[in-house]
Amino acid sequence: MPDPSSQNLNEELNTAKQVLPENVGALTREQLTPGAATSPEGHDVPGHDHRGHHHPPGKRVVDLAGKPADRHAGHSHDPGELDFDEEDDHDHGPAGANPYLTPGISLALLLGGIVLDYYKPGFFTGYVRLAWYGVAYLLVGWKVIRSAVQSIPSGNVFNEFLLMSIATIGAFAIGEYAEGVAVMLFYTVGELFQDAAVNRAKRSIKALLEIQATEVGVLRGGQRLVLDPKEVVVGDVIEVKPGEKVALDGTLLSARGTFNTAALTGESVPQTKQQGEAVLAGMINQDTLSQITVTAGYQDTKLSKILALVQDAVGRKAKTQQFITKFARVYTPIVVGLAVLLTLLPYFFVQDYVFRDWLYRALVFLVISCPCALVISIPLGYFGGIGAASKVGVLFKGSNFLDVMREIDTVVMDKTGTLTKGVFAVQQVVAAPGQDPARFTALAAALEAKSTHPIAQAVVAYAKGSGTALAVDNVEEIAGHGLRGRVDGLDVLAGNTKLLNKFSVAYPAEVDQLVDSIVVVAVDGQYAGYLTVADELKEDAAPAVQELKAQGIGTVVMLSGDKDTIVQRVARQLGITEAHGGLLPEDKAAHVERLKAAGKRLAFVGDGVNDAPVVALADVGIAMGGLGSDATIETADVVIQTDHPSKIATARRIAGATHQVVWQNIWLAFAVKAVVLALGAGGLATMWEAVFADVGVALLAILNAVRIQRMKF
Repeated sequence: MPDPSSQNLNEELNTAKQVLPENVGALTREQLTPGAATSPEGHDVPGHDHRGHHHPPGKRVVDLAGKPADRHAGHSHDPGELDFDEEDDHDHGPAGANPYLTPGISLALLLGGIVLDYYKPGFFTGYVRLAWYGVAYLLVGWKVIRSAVQSIPSGNVFNEFLLMSIATIGAFAIGEYAEGVAVMLFYTVGELFQDAAVNRAKRSIKALLEIQATEVGVLRGGQRLVLDPKEVVVGDVIEVKPGEKVALDGTLLSARGTFNTAALTGESVPQTKQQGEAVLAGMINQDTLSQITVTAGYQDTKLSKILALVQDAVGRKAKTQQFITKFARVYTPIVVGLAVLLTLLPYFFVQDYVFRDWLYRALVFLVISCPCALVISIPLGYFGGIGAASKVGVLFKGSNFLDVMREIDTVVMDKTGTLTKGVFAVQQVVAAPGQDPARFTALAAALEAKSTHPIAQAVVAYAKGSGTALAVDNVEEIAGHGLRGRVDGLDVLAGNTKLLNKFSVAYPAEVDQLVDSIVVVAVDGQYAGYLTVADELKEDAAPAVQELKAQGIGTVVMLSGDKDTIVQRVARQLGITEAHGGLLPEDKAAHVERLKAAGKRLAFVGDGVNDAPVVALADVGIAMGGLGSDATIETADVVIQTDHPSKIATARRIAGATHQVVWQNIWLAFAVKAVVLALGAGGLATMWEAVFADVGVALLAILNAVRIQRMKF
């Protein structure tokens, strides 16, 4: 069975996310859904078999199931070609068929046969018994045998398929039918577990593309037309209603507009744009109807480039062969060769040589050598680790990421939503001399209640309704400055320092040096004080950084789209020595590339859509699952469901414990098999010992793997 700890599963999960960079924005949702099976391009659904299908030379396509194309039985590709195909290595029947049905029938037959063997009814002998177990075996084993045969012409002879086939057929040859069926059944169930993980990742392309707007209002010839964004050309004027996504990059034609930019920059504060300023696809219009002059085509938007960067980063993840395949290339020919020698060589040294006796020994030798215990012990250890992680709110999307998580030496984190709560709150109230803080806060809150801006809402929440009874009228919103109005009979200004300058209100010079976002308040033309508004640190952010350093993580970096002054202050508070602010997604990717080029093994932790490219590029991409965007969660390898950054260190502890248990299982399997193989070669081991060497070790491995679930993390 392909080892779930191998990097190949990483490739399977991640290739499921690939589309070609040049095709980002060009692929339609229909091409990524089951309905595409009927299209001329032949995009498949599970069960749709296209063996023999050949793609035109030079056409590079992608396998949505993540399987390397050359593993398709009887399906040949040119070197480097990938297959845009939703089926996996195995045919599970028609679309919608239950993949567990066939193994379930095989298991029922196996258990029934064992019961019949125990009670020994008269009819259950000879050909009836063979046919009973033969059906159970073929239900789960014929695909493995087919793969073993079809891999021979390519020169890939000694693989796990051949060893599984020889060992189980050998078990049948000496009458141990139940053992042969059980081994093949374990293999098939393991394959289904892997398929389930891969299928879960197939939705990620659609999740990413859902970020892009599917339609846009275009003003042409005095009419408003609703078009597909791909039909809009540079120079067109588009109209974006409040709450709608901006579909294309452009410049603001309206006097002003407020946009949520988190999808692109990670900046948690919505930006107010003035006429002529750039507006990017992926932003969300916050308040008024906005008109935008298009400056870039659909495939050239900043958002499309982000999506392309995700695909490119995923595609560059390293491929490593499966552990069990590497092992089988050495182990299988040695075992098969020894079995042949064990059968024939005694002819030259033993006086009363009996071929059947030595053939029996060789077949027992082969059954003992079957890698069933290894096939079970490796994934069970990892499944135990994944289960233990899920109990504490950490989801590993593939067991291989447990290994990589243990090996990382660098952690790179986003700020907003990762180390901070992503919710604005008033941090400090500073009143001017002679002013009552509670009074000017109530006045400001009464005025800010007329605005929907997040900072205004933070002030209102802080005042806890103290200004609701105050009469408010003549409210005027001054774009890019703040609010002006009469509150309880007083002229009140609430906004930034530009607002006070506009109305010639003097204020202390040190106010201009403040790092946080501020709301400055003036009452009847006199400076009254200010409130600082900031995103709060998560309670466990500082302990998370300290614990990572204690675990030997030599480099902790913070990257953010927020203002660099705020980023540097947060870094100092958390004890992070390297931090960079004001970054776009490509800037974050460049920093990660720099660290990887320096030989760092790194994890990136983020939550926004803008983090998706870097999450994909990192050796381990970690997403915050509570506040995180769907695209980042789908792209990530590990999801922290509780949004606690301290769980990064917890995930590493679980990874270390899992690694230890898995290798205990591996060495146990090797040690026991080595002893029993020697006994089998000497004729001292029967099938009872063979069963212990295989099933017994597997049971011990199960008990050891269960131990992970009981550990405290």
